[in-house]
Amino acid sequence: MPEPVLVSIGDIHCTRTQVITPAGTFPITGAQWTVTDHSVHTRTTPTWAIVLAIVGAFVVCLFSLFFLLAKEDQTQGFVQVSVFGPEGRSFTTSVPVYSPFAVQDVFGRVNYARNLSIGM
Repeated sequence: MPEPVLVSIGDIHCTRTQVITPAGTFPITGAQWTVTDHSVHTRTTPTWAIVLAIVGAFVVCLFSLFFLLAKEDQTQGFVQVSVFGPEGRSFTTSVPVYSPFAVQDVFGRVNYARNLSIGM
């Protein structure tokens, strides 16, 4: 009976004793993990606010400009996760992210995998 997967990080899956990747399987004890955030966070004026400001300029002139104060945050990019096995094998995966919460989720999953690697 195979062990259940405790955490998945992109293409990397971890059980209590193994790291399973598309490139092969190796023991989780002694595995080294690195994680790099390659996401970009931007703040822009949404399209709907620009349209309402232009249309409202003909009706309420000055007050329609307040729509241009509306902002929305956007996150784009990926988080790169690499695992290095005790035998010298390694695997790297990129996890796409679309919010700051997704970035923190990937970092949390890697920390959990690190705890599995040291035997906690």
